[in-house]
Amino acid sequence: MQEPKVFPVTTAPADTARVRHAVFPVAGFGTSFLPATKACPKEMLPIVDRPMIQYAVEEAAAAGLTRMIFVTGRGKRAIEDHFDQAYELEHELAARADDDALRELRSAIPAGVTFSYVRQRDATGVLDALRKARPLLGREPFAVVLPDQLIDAARPALAQLLDVYAEQRVSVVGAQRATHPGASAEHLIGADLRTSGVRNARSLVKVPPIGAASIPLATAGRFVFTPALWEALDEAAFPESAALPAAIRALMERERVFACLVEGRLFDCGSKLGFLEAQFAFAQKRGELWSGLRQSLGDLLAHADVPPPAAPAMLTASAAVAEPARAAVVPAEPARDS
Repeated sequence: MQEPKVFPVTTAPADTARVRHAVFPVAGFGTSFLPATKACPKEMLPIVDRPMIQYAVEEAAAAGLTRMIFVTGRGKRAIEDHFDQAYELEHELAARADDDALRELRSAIPAGVTFSYVRQRDATGVLDALRKARPLLGREPFAVVLPDQLIDAARPALAQLLDVYAEQRVSVVGAQRATHPGASAEHLIGADLRTSGVRNARSLVKVPPIGAASIPLATAGRFVFTPALWEALDEAAFPESAALPAAIRALMERERVFACLVEGRLFDCGSKLGFLEAQFAFAQKRGELWSGLRQSLGDLLAHADVPPPAAPAMLTASAAVAEPARAAVVPAEPARDS
């Protein structure tokens, strides 16, 4: 695997503070994927042959960020091990002269980056995770990446946000058009006020302005924050269940906030459906996999039209005594954690 290509921002005023840190909140329980996540962090579940968290780190490194901060919890040690050097395994692969496997193993750690870890004792949400990372950030701007929001884009999603940040020097929210534009506490409003030279930038507003095009936006798991976020969090009393959009609205009271309409396809890998969609989409990029997988999918779809076996006839009372009916209980899918 080649070293990830770095995509510099397209606008860079000399007095713009460089964004160096990326924060990855990874302390959630991953309950949507139990029992798989009982002993394995959700972020380590693979998309083809790389864990979700590696895609997130590679995106941050390609955007020029060099300091990766993970807010972890109990049972997340595998993430630390993944981004550590595996001396014994490297020695074994070198002894076997397995250069391809050795190159793939070493590619998990992008060149020129550092890793720091801070513990979130209770999985109390993204806002609390950011507070835990605050001592490592100081008064510098920083990015936030939600690893289960996987974005397939020609230009890394974070690099797109940094274009807007470099021009405006304010907080930027990665966003996409809301697929269900009805009223929702998770949605933000983006307006084209002609205040940015970046084509995909929109100003975030509380109410749609008269005479300006506006659209409802959903966050895309990518953020760039200025230190003004800390004052907004300090002044507002957010409940533990509060999500990032609530903090962003509070931040809008202190500074202008922009949205960047991310160009790319977002896969919500916090859900089973999004996770499976990502598997097929990224397998399609691999020539050695896709031709065989496409054939297998064709066979599966061909058999999908076969009607299921007929349901057994109703048991008589005497038969029911001999063989009690088995009732199928389908549990509701648990709510996603952070």
